[in-house]
Parts: sequence; structure tokens; C-alpha cells
Amino acid sequence: MCEKKVESKMKNNINPWEEISLDDYEKHMSLESVRQLQALDSIMQEQFAAYPVETAAVLGVAGGNGLEHIGTDKFRRVYGVDINADYLCAVSQRYTQLSEVLKCLHIDLINEAEKLPQAQLLIANLLIEYIGYGAFQRAVLQIAPEYVSCVIQINTDAEQWVSESPYLRAFDRLDDVHHQMEEKVLTAAMNKIGYSLILQESYPLPNGKALVRLDFLGG
Repeated sequence: MCEKKVESKMKNNINPWEEISLDDYEKHMSLESVRQLQALDSIMQEQFAAYPVETAAVLGVAGGNGLEHIGTDKFRRVYGVDINADYLCAVSQRYTQLSEVLKCLHIDLINEAEKLPQAQLLIANLLIEYIGYGAFQRAVLQIAPEYVSCVIQINTDAEQWVSESPYLRAFDRLDDVHHQMEEKVLTAAMNKIGYSLILQESYPLPNGKALVRLDFLGG
């Protein structure tokens, strides 16, 4: 059943995110010392409600945290995009009530941006860190949204950008693809492709880090 709902393509290279189990990821993110899963759930509720749109693309959807806030009376189509096919299987199984609205797409955003569909709203939370500014620009241009809402992590210690937890070893290979994020650099990158900053909010985390939401308007 899951395979029918997930569009996939074999890739030559293995991205670290294809090898991290969803269980390890979600348990780490929801620890009281991390609380990023909880914070992102709240932020996504705001993101889905913020703008007058009826289509959206969620890049790096993982296990679907926050998708319960999709209003089926508002959205006619929401795309959940991820490089990990197992994550997308979990999403399709967890959110059967959204089967008429939610479509899961197995896409490598670095190498397959041309496969992305167009949508009015693009949501990208804790994603740009792992694909880089250039790949994100290409994804935005392909999706051509009116609104872009993204969350980046701001770190107090660049050497410890993954919080301490019992699941830390699961993320060992992420150093290979991680990019340090800066609000000004992201804003400048978005300006270059025609998007202006319209909202900036910070959400402090219990371990000294912070999530920063940046929203952009196209045109």
C-alpha cells in the first residue's frame, strides 16, 4: 500500500539521511533536552495557517511531524517531499485521513530539483542546512511559490550543532552534508532570486540553541 503512494527513483549515491532511522530521528528530536519536534509542530501550525493558499510543498517532511495541522477545507494539495523513502512510507501510513490532499514525493533535492511540482507555499524546516543555499534556491525557483516559510537552527557552538543525546551516533555522517546557517546569508540568497523577507521570529530551545523562522514573499 505504501509503495503506491510514494513516487521514487533509484539514486547512485547514498545521502546520510537515507540511513538514519525515523525512530532514532524522532526520539532524538523530541527529548526534553532538545524539544525540536515539539517546537516545529507548533511552528508548522502557524505556517499552514499564515497565508491565503491552497497548495503547499513541505520539503524534508521526515515522518510528517506537523502535518496534522493541514486543513482539508483550505488545502486541495500538499506535497510531502523527502529523500528517505522509509520516511515517506511512515507519512502515508500515519496520515491516511489526508490521502485526498497529501501526496508523497521521493526526490533528492540536490540532484533532482526539476522533479518538484509547483505550489503556492513552500515550507522548509531544518532542511536548508543539509542541501545548501544554492540547492535551496534551485528548489524555490522550480516550485515557484508565492510564499516561502523556512526554519533554520542557530547554534551557539558550531562544533556541537547536533545536541547531545543517546541517539547521537545515528547522526555521525551528517557532518558530510551539514552547512552552518546564517539569517543574513539566507535572506541575501532569497533576495537574489526575487524573494523579500516579510517575517522573522526566533524560538529558543532548552539547550542554548534557537530555531529561527524566516518567511519570504515572491515578486
